[in-house]
Amino acid sequence: MARENVILIHWHDLGRHLTCYGADGVSSPALDQLAAHGIRFADAHSTAPLCSPARGSLFTGRYPHRNGLVGLAHHGFEYHADVRTLPSLLADAGYRSVLFGMQHESADPQRLGFDSVDVSDSRCDHVVEQSQDWLRRHADEDRPFFLTAGFFETHRPYPADEYEPSDTSGIAVPGFLPDTDDVREDLAGLHGSITKADAAVGRLLDTVAELGLDSSTWIVFITDHGLAFPRAKSTLYAAGTGVALIMRPPTQRGIEPQVYDDLFSGVDLTPTLLELLGVEIPDEVDGDSHASALVGPLGEPAAAVRTEVFTEKTYHDAFDPIRAVRTKEHSYIENFATRPALLLPLDIADSLSARSLDIEAIQQDRPRVELYDLRSDPHERNNVAEDPAYAEVRAALAATLSAWRAETGDDLPDEATGTAIAQRFMGALNAKAPRVESQEDALPSRRPRGSRR
Repeated sequence: MARENVILIHWHDLGRHLTCYGADGVSSPALDQLAAHGIRFADAHSTAPLCSPARGSLFTGRYPHRNGLVGLAHHGFEYHADVRTLPSLLADAGYRSVLFGMQHESADPQRLGFDSVDVSDSRCDHVVEQSQDWLRRHADEDRPFFLTAGFFETHRPYPADEYEPSDTSGIAVPGFLPDTDDVREDLAGLHGSITKADAAVGRLLDTVAELGLDSSTWIVFITDHGLAFPRAKSTLYAAGTGVALIMRPPTQRGIEPQVYDDLFSGVDLTPTLLELLGVEIPDEVDGDSHASALVGPLGEPAAAVRTEVFTEKTYHDAFDPIRAVRTKEHSYIENFATRPALLLPLDIADSLSARSLDIEAIQQDRPRVELYDLRSDPHERNNVAEDPAYAEVRAALAATLSAWRAETGDDLPDEATGTAIAQRFMGALNAKAPRVESQEDALPSRRPRGSRR
C-alpha cells in the first residue's frame, strides 16, 4: 500500500467546545460530521494549558520541559537545537510538507521543518483557500504529503461582527463557569468564531473529496488546549487541558467510526501518526503510539495504552510552576509557588467572563496540593487532598508524578530564578501581566450590558 497522506487541522483555544463533545448551542456541523465518520477521542489532553508548549508537544512528541518550549514563542522561548519535529521526521520518509496559517512554536517558522510555509494570514478563509489551491496542484503527484492548516479564529478577541445575537439567554454555560449574562455574551462571541471556522473546515473537506483524496488521506483535527475562559486556559484542570481530537482514516483502511475513550496525551500524537504511516518512531519521543488500538479489530478487548497523563505549566504571562497527573478517576496537582487561586492570563483578565468572578475568592492563596475525585466531581471543585479517606490515593499519585519528573529530567527553577527568566524573556510584555499580588486592576470594569470591545 502506498504511503498515506495527512491533513492536520488545528484550532486555537477551543478545548472540547463542540456539539460532538456535548456542548450545547454550538453550530459545528462539519466537525460533527467528521466525528461521525471517524475516531473521536473522548479523553485527550494537552501537555500544557497554553499555546506554544501544547503545540510543541503535538509536533515533537516530547514534553515542554524536554523540547524547550516551556513558555510562549513570542516571549522568546524556542525548541532546543536537537529537537526534531513531525514534518522533519516525515521528510526523512519521503513526505512533502507544507504549513498554512497558524503556528505558535517559533519566532521563525522556517525552523519548523516544513518544505514550505505561508503564515501571512491565519484567518480560516485565507488558510483554506491556500490549502485548496495547494491540494489541487499536488494531488496527482506520487509523493505523499503532510499539510497543516492552522486557524486563529477561536482565539480572543472574538470578532463582534461574527455573532451578535439580541438574546443570549438560551446559550448553555459549561459547568465550570458561572451562569451569568456576561459569560453568556462572551460565549456568544466564541460561538460565532466556531461557526465561521467550522464552515471553512467543511470547504476544505469538500475539496479533499472532490480530488479523490479520501481514500488515501488521514484527516486529523485537534485543538491546542482548553477554552480561553476563567478556570480553563492556563490551568491544569480538565477545562484547561482537555482537547478535541478527531481522526478520520483513509477509506481504503475500512475502519469503522468509533469513540476512543482511553486517555491520550499531546505527546502521543506524533508517535501515533508515525506508526500509522509506517514511519519509525525516534527513541527520544516521550509519547506512546495508540496506532494498534485505533486500527485493530473492533470488539476485541485491549489494555489501555496509558493509565495516566501528565501536564505542566511553567511560564505564561508570569512564572507559574505547576505539575499534574490525571487518571480516569482522579486529578492530582502540585503548585510549586505561592500564587492566587486563579492567575488569569491577560486575554482572559480582559474578558466579559472575568467580570463574573469572585475577586476575593480568586485572590486567595492557591493550595500546595490539589486532589479531585473525577467520578463525583468532574469540574474539579472539591479539593480532597486533606481528606483522610483519600490519603492512599494522594500518596500514590504524588509518587507517580515524582517518578515522571525524575525520569524526564523536570528540574524547575526556584522562585527568584524563574521570575528572572520570565522578566528576561517577556520584557515589556511581562510588565503588563496580571500582578501576582493582586489582579483586581487587570480585570475589566463594568460596562453596559451588550457592549463589546
